[in-house]
Amino acid sequence: MAQALFRLIGAGWTLIRYDALLPRELAQAAPPAARTLAKVLRLLSGPQARGGRPGERLAAAFEREGPAAIKLGQLLSTRADVFGEEMANDLARLKDALPPFPTAVAEAEVARALGKPIDHLFQSFGPALAAASLAQAHAAVLRDGRKVAVKVLRPGVEARVKADIGALHLAAALAERLGPTARRLEPRAFADTVARSMALELDLRLEAAAASEMAEVMAREAYMRAPAVVWEGVAKRVLTLEWAAGTPLSAPQALELPGLDRPALARNVIRAFLSQALDHGVFHADLHEGNLFVEAPDQLIAIDFGIVGRLGAPERRFLAEILWGFIQRDYRRVAEVHFEAGYVPKTRNIDDFAQALRAVGEPIFGRRAHEVSMGRLLGQLFEITGLFDMRLRPELVLLQKTMVTVEGVARRIDPASDIWEAARPVVERWIRRELSPIARLSQMAERGRRALDLILTELEAARPTPTQTPSGGASLGLWVAIGLAFALSLAALADRIW
Repeated sequence: MAQALFRLIGAGWTLIRYDALLPRELAQAAPPAARTLAKVLRLLSGPQARGGRPGERLAAAFEREGPAAIKLGQLLSTRADVFGEEMANDLARLKDALPPFPTAVAEAEVARALGKPIDHLFQSFGPALAAASLAQAHAAVLRDGRKVAVKVLRPGVEARVKADIGALHLAAALAERLGPTARRLEPRAFADTVARSMALELDLRLEAAAASEMAEVMAREAYMRAPAVVWEGVAKRVLTLEWAAGTPLSAPQALELPGLDRPALARNVIRAFLSQALDHGVFHADLHEGNLFVEAPDQLIAIDFGIVGRLGAPERRFLAEILWGFIQRDYRRVAEVHFEAGYVPKTRNIDDFAQALRAVGEPIFGRRAHEVSMGRLLGQLFEITGLFDMRLRPELVLLQKTMVTVEGVARRIDPASDIWEAARPVVERWIRRELSPIARLSQMAERGRRALDLILTELEAARPTPTQTPSGGASLGLWVAIGLAFALSLAALADRIW
């Protein structure tokens, strides 16, 4: 507890020293009390606050604070529509442009993790190409001549993450005491979700398994692909993947490649995420520009599978129906799905909620991304969720975070993109496949088959042994149960059809 408190105080102090908590350039737009506080805090700032833009100072402060803060900075950098293009660009270096640790240290880490000299697997091992909060990547060539990328965890990163997680839990506990608004966001549950995801990122064997699974999922669609895992180069602190073709999306020249179709590329980012989440129930949950490569005209290659999100069948249906409802402007159905999912307390009025959704949806429907203020839209959504006592759902934290990131990436690729139109074909396909009359009949048939299997199992269990006398009453009861189940199935079928 004491360590977490000191870590949290230290993070706040760092932001103050860099004038990144209430920066002077932005303080004038704040309420009077906040402006006064900003003036006081600037008296405590250090030499780090004297130069640079607010985004540059914030990026430097996040970098100093380590993995958890850097992850936050990566998320903020995808939302130029909320925080401004300048700040987003300043934070973008946190994606893959952090200071690397020495190549010799990386080679020693690889040899130790794989349990053999590095030249047993690689004929060459180059310097770091990109360095992020938890690990860095090196270009290498295998003994068989294949070019690969080798990811190596930073030395001592586990201790930093442990300290960050402790501070995060403490911050969440303090936030819950601020009042109903903070409690509605479920800060403790959010902290738990972030902590679990970061802990999983520290075992690269799990990332290798996720990369292999996601490569299979992506191969079923044309929107995105992933490099293959080189399993002989995998250990807890080392991951080896075949070389990812293309140009990093985080590179300044990426969107100026000859023949690049930026509108199609933006659509593919949205559709790749939605097809993974809806069709397969598993999705890459860290799709920022630093983890994407591009090839003309519209090809996307994903790397870094340390965070993978999963959705159960009910969550997939809720997501699809909510998106489809907005696409169709059927706000009543969107409201019904929120109530069915338990996202809105049943004590609230469904018609009032549908009206509130219409107030948010109609002003942005059909408008291009650059015509919509996401900051204003997010503020409206937060106000409405507060009016109807909606709480943050911990099981959907990764989904919501990824949706925000993916939308931000698509907007950076093509500011004129229409997010709803990009989503339409994937969501419509899912609706037709899963919620059409034929699909419902198929689902009912499957439920009937399972019920019949259960009944037959009961019959087998009730069959008398040679030493027992058959009980006519028991047998009659089972046949009555079969008849009743059949009648209920017919009734349900008739209800679905008529």
